[in-house]
Amino acid sequence: MTFRYDFAPTPFGDALAVFSDEGIVRFDLSESEDPSVPWLLEGVSRQLGAVPAPAPGAADELAQLLLDYFDGDPVRFDTHLRIDWRLTDGFARRALQTICEIEWGQTMSYGEVAILAGHPGAARAVGTACRVTPFSIIVPVHRVVRSDGSPGQYGAHPDRKRFLLDLESH
Repeated sequence: MTFRYDFAPTPFGDALAVFSDEGIVRFDLSESEDPSVPWLLEGVSRQLGAVPAPAPGAADELAQLLLDYFDGDPVRFDTHLRIDWRLTDGFARRALQTICEIEWGQTMSYGEVAILAGHPGAARAVGTACRVTPFSIIVPVHRVVRSDGSPGQYGAHPDRKRFLLDLESH
């Protein structure tokens, strides 16, 4: 199995996109001004057990989808990109795959996702799956909200979640 990486622009800065032979395996919004810093790749390399090679242009299709998405087009990434789920398993994978079904402009509570993913009462586990997803934006975890309808967090960036929800509400 080979792994390669590229960067894709977002309104939040360039994001690291890692691909395997089977599809996109990780998409990370950077916490740094410079997303090319080695620590981003070190963590991914540990998870994959391999060091991804730079591949300029590998994220071109994703970059176009992101451009369309941020222009307000209701892009469903999982219908355009092959997703390699190797970095998730068990209930977390089922929860994330369930979240892919939430339509543009819609939201669902953590508890509702837990029910649809087959584990009623596992709302906190859904929250954990959202927090550690290897697929920021591609799996629309921003569409999962608290039971009272408030947005909740988005990692350390609730402002990004609000931005994405507002984008989809128009």
